[in-house]
Formats: sequence, structure tokens, C-alpha cells
Amino acid sequence: MKNIYLDNAATTALRPEVIEKMTEVLQNNFGNASSTHSFGRSAKSIMEQCRKNIASYFNVSAAEIIFTSGGTEADNLALRSTVRDLGVNEIITSKVEHHAVLHTAIQLQTEYDIKVSYVQLDENGTVDYNHLETLLKSDTKKLVSLMHINNEVGNILDIKRVGDLCKANNALFHTDTVQSVGHYHLDLQNINIDFLAASAHKFHGPKGVGFCFIRAASGLKPLIFGGEQERGYRAGTESLHNIVGMDEALNIAYLNLEVESKYIKSLKRYFIDSLNEKLVGCHFNGTSGDIEKSTYTLINVCLPLPPEKAAMLQFQLDLKGIACSKGSACQSGSNMASHVLSAFLPEDRLKRPSVRFSLSKYNTKAEIDYVVDTLCEFAKA
Repeated sequence: MKNIYLDNAATTALRPEVIEKMTEVLQNNFGNASSTHSFGRSAKSIMEQCRKNIASYFNVSAAEIIFTSGGTEADNLALRSTVRDLGVNEIITSKVEHHAVLHTAIQLQTEYDIKVSYVQLDENGTVDYNHLETLLKSDTKKLVSLMHINNEVGNILDIKRVGDLCKANNALFHTDTVQSVGHYHLDLQNINIDFLAASAHKFHGPKGVGFCFIRAASGLKPLIFGGEQERGYRAGTESLHNIVGMDEALNIAYLNLEVESKYIKSLKRYFIDSLNEKLVGCHFNGTSGDIEKSTYTLINVCLPLPPEKAAMLQFQLDLKGIACSKGSACQSGSNMASHVLSAFLPEDRLKRPSVRFSLSKYNTKAEIDYVVDTLCEFAKA
């Protein structure tokens, strides 16, 4: 049986170079970065060099990069601290955000009685910027939390435009860039972003590590208390081997970005063309069917299958060795419709099965041929 991995939006395979770097650190640099002896100083030096490297990719200072356990913690740090400590009493977000943002916003509404407002979306799930501007006019201290690239349908937010709107209306801006860091260049000196979340395992780095960009002098306070690690923003001994792995993965990603993105985009174009040719009646959800308006790394397709076949589709694909998802991996095991698709798809499309296929440099056209042929066979059965 073939084994075809097309769920890279959920997680990615580690690059061999990353494994090598992490193994080297695990074997030779086990010191605690907070210790003052030579073992600790060595670990601290390695960690701070990684911090400088990562900061340089985004044109920010090293002091603005805070290591976390991943994107979810980074999202929570930004949202919870701005409400608890910075006086934010309204969060403006959208119904298609990751649950790390949506569930946190609702919890904060319960705890602090803040207002949560949702920006309107068009028929493709794209943010209505005019409505966002209207929401920003309200007389409250606001935090806007909108993701750069949607993890289910690949829609790309104009973060420069949103940042400018926030600045003009004295609002803070947090963005989840888990699906874009390592895949797109982000110059944070030219974009008005206060807080940004990223996660290493989305760009061929290790799980369990990410970072939060916190704009200097933001006033953000810690979420986890204890020691003074991470400039006081996050207590707890840093995971050095994971930080090194993240730095190496990000370095390789940006060194090879032009070549690899061109290749992955060609796979996406081939995938779309093949589905349109061989499986008549496909609809691409969000903007994922538009190469220029969506991320090059994924497609989300509504298949021309009756609702009764929907429940068995992913099971049958798995039997054929094809790994994909119906939405976020964080919702695996759930029989509920995707909250992202439910936010903007018409009822008739929601009843039909939709699948997210997400690509990486390790995929091939031969794999796509196999997937499309498998879908065609299932449709005819």
C-alpha cells in the first residue's frame, strides 16, 4: 500500500538537517540555560544565537522574540494578557479563526465580561475590511485578532491593511501566522503588528516549540509565572534542542523559499487542474482554488459526492494510504462540520464532503495522480 502524506497543514516531517542539529545538542549541550557555570553559559549562548537568527528573519530585535511551546500558547499569551493587564475590553476576531483564538476569546468573555465582535465574511470566507473598519470605530480599547493564512481553506489576510487600520484607530493587532511563517517573508518593521504567533512543526521543525513576537514596550505581562526565563514573559526552563531545531528549520525554509514555493505551487496547480478535469462538479472552498489569492500549500475541495458517502470518505482514503483531513487536526475525531466552512458555505455545500489536502516539498505529481484516481474510484463506487 502506498503512503502519501498530504496533511502538512496539520504537521510536517522534520528535515534531516534539523534532526542532525537537534541530536547534536541533545548529546553535547544538556546544560540549563539559566545556570551560571560553563554548561549553562554554553546552552545560553546557543539559545540566544538562535533568538537573534529568528529575529533577523523578521527584521525585529532579539528581545522581541519569546520562545513558547507553540502557536496555541503564543495566542493565549497575547489575548489573555492584553485583556487582563492592558485594559482591552473588546476583541475583534472572525468566525474562521483557529480555536486557539476563538475558544480563548470566549473564555475571556466569560472571565472578564469583555465584548467579542466578529467581522463579517464574504462568500469565500474573506474578511470584509470595510466592516472591520466600522467595528474599529467603537469607543472601547480593542484587540484585533485575525490569522494571516487560514489553516483550513488557505485564505490570505491583508495583514498590512489590517495593521494600518488598527494603528489609525488605536487598536492592538495580534495575528496567528502559524501557516505562514517559514512559507512567506514577513518584515515586521513594515507591518503594524503588536503580537504574532508561530509554531515550528508547520515548517519542518520539531513539535512542542514556537515563538511569540511581542512588540517592544507593549506592556504585555506573563501568562506562566516562576523564574525569569524569556525576559520574564515565560517562566520555565527553555527546551534548547527544540529551539535549535526551530532555528535550523526556519533557516533552511527561508534559504530555499523561492525554489520550494515554486515547486509546491506547481503541485497545487496540477492538483486543481487534475480534479477539475477528472472529477466534474468539484468546488474549491474559500479562495483555495485560486493560486494567486490563497496560500500555495493547500487546497480545500468540496467533492461531488452524496452526503451518505461523506462519513466513509476519509476512512477510505486512509485505507488507501492517503493522509489528509476534513479540517484542522485539532478537531480530529469530531463528526461536527468544520466551524470554518460552516461560517460561510451554503447549506447544500456543507452537506457534501469537503477535504483539505496540504502540500510540502516532499510531495510529487505521481502522488497527486494516485489521490485523484482514488477519489474518482470512490465517486463511481
